[in-house]
Amino acid sequence: MMIMTENNQLINEIKDSLSSLSLGYLRLLNDITQILQRDVEMQADGHGPFNDEFAKYFAGVLLVHHALSAEPFTKDKFEHAMVRVLNESNHHASLSSRGNAGHDLTFGDEKWSLKTQADKSLKLDKLHISKFMEMGKGEWTNETSLAGLRQRMFDHMSNYDRIFSLRHKIIGSNRYYELVEIPKKLLLKAEGGQLEMKTNSKQTPKPGYCRVFDDNGEQLFQLYFDGGTERKLQIKHLKKSLCHVRASWKFRKD
Repeated sequence: MMIMTENNQLINEIKDSLSSLSLGYLRLLNDITQILQRDVEMQADGHGPFNDEFAKYFAGVLLVHHALSAEPFTKDKFEHAMVRVLNESNHHASLSSRGNAGHDLTFGDEKWSLKTQADKSLKLDKLHISKFMEMGKGEWTNETSLAGLRQRMFDHMSNYDRIFSLRHKIIGSNRYYELVEIPKKLLLKAEGGQLEMKTNSKQTPKPGYCRVFDDNGEQLFQLYFDGGTERKLQIKHLKKSLCHVRASWKFRKD
């Protein structure tokens, strides 16, 4: 009964505001209303805030975005969408200050780092983070300096508690989004990884790798120290089976 009362009150408020809108705005509102009725296949694993209510509200944000754009969510949109949906789902979340080198949002007492992936070569069973962090200046010459760069990654990770990636892929005539949590303890396994500087590369500074294996010798993921103009750290070939899919959405792309 309470929900019906709130719905009716909001409907009446929307009706009262319609008369002040121009014809163009009314058409835009109608387009958004139509797209919000599109069928969405969604799932949530029920862990923490990632329940059916979260999945449904986030689906609405995705639909509204794609009513106006064919491009997938950017990191900035992801950050704002997460805060809005979490707060709408009766939680408390806030964005971190701009330029903060650590977490992107605060959820309760937790600090979260958010990433996005939408490259055309995206593989559903592997994660790739093209820019986990900027490495900046510093020594970048051999395996010893790679160990120092790897420690900077661990220092960076000490600034947040959880890591999430929102991934987008076109599958046939549908858009597919999934929210994947990457366990921090998994990435910390890089401490025992095998370092290699690509000494034959013509790039300056030369790129390097840290390859991480399990006890059976199977590769879990790679750190790639990209010595290009940005000097950034990438996470490559991370097995999704070692992560947690917290929610997913699939809907028609047109």
